[in-house]
Amino acid sequence: MSNEIESELAEPDVMETADRLRVGCRKLLAECGKIIVGQSDVLEQLILAILARGHCLLVGVPGLAKTLMIRTLADGMNLTFSRVQFTPDLMPSDITGTDILQEDKTTGGRSFRFVHGPIFANIVLADEINRTPPKTQAALLEAMQERQVTVAGVRHKLPDPFFVLATQNPIEQEGTYPLPEAQQDRFMFNIRVDYPDEDEEYRIIEATTSATKARVEQIINGPDLIAMQQLVLQVPAAEYVMRYAARLVRATRPTPPAGEAASGPVPDFVKKFVSWGAGPRAGQSLILAAKARALLNSRTYVALEDVKAVAAPVLRHRVITNYNAEADGITPDEIIRRLLAIMPRDGEKS
Repeated sequence: MSNEIESELAEPDVMETADRLRVGCRKLLAECGKIIVGQSDVLEQLILAILARGHCLLVGVPGLAKTLMIRTLADGMNLTFSRVQFTPDLMPSDITGTDILQEDKTTGGRSFRFVHGPIFANIVLADEINRTPPKTQAALLEAMQERQVTVAGVRHKLPDPFFVLATQNPIEQEGTYPLPEAQQDRFMFNIRVDYPDEDEEYRIIEATTSATKARVEQIINGPDLIAMQQLVLQVPAAEYVMRYAARLVRATRPTPPAGEAASGPVPDFVKKFVSWGAGPRAGQSLILAAKARALLNSRTYVALEDVKAVAAPVLRHRVITNYNAEADGITPDEIIRRLLAIMPRDGEKS
């Protein structure tokens, strides 16, 4: 079956479409580089998640251009965009929309009309998502998972494509509402945005304190993006690659499920430092993101390196460390790094 899919993907018209859209993605990254200095890895991870139909959580201290990054990415696409500033008094209806009573001036009759909320856009920026109560955070769950919202018992389909790109501030936690693990699991990627290096910081200051402002051209439209997403699904992943992803996810769990024997020895550092490991959704995200990365890098198959490259953003919010890890300064990223170092690569192509 894998060979059949790979053969289908290699057909001239399909490859021509793949090359055209791949060039478009690279041009989009270059356009974003006009506004965003550095952060090339972050921008590429955002593109990968979008190609894999995933949502992203960006975590970083204030002033690292998280919001600007998302807005710039949206500007480079011919897609609708909305920004929601999450605050403690934000209500679910402020996001999803609400029914209003409307009078027909011709007949005098009254009826309810649904007014769309800001979530009815192709790209939704949920700014500082941890500053709003759980009830409002939960309003995003159905939208992110089912790509629809339900208001007064009526389902309203969201536009396609649809992405939620949320930002979170890791400091100033007073008055915030940390995202529950179940809601974090809805995000394909947890992307860390770090400080720029000295040269990048100089270029940021130079670019933002002059009268000249760069403009981003629109490179990709909705139909192109949907076509690229369909191509991502057609990229074949060999059995050994999918088993590698499954073993990596299972290795994050300190104990096997009740009544099930462990498929292999659990690493000692996982037993010591991890409370809860990643679930099956992590494996799905690993393979989908790896397929997108393969296509973006001009390959018609998924390599183990693709899985390893996306392991940190896929797993870091799904590996829950304990007090031992906090005491020893062990982060989820360190757990993932150690697992990648010891994971066997059985069946890899020579």
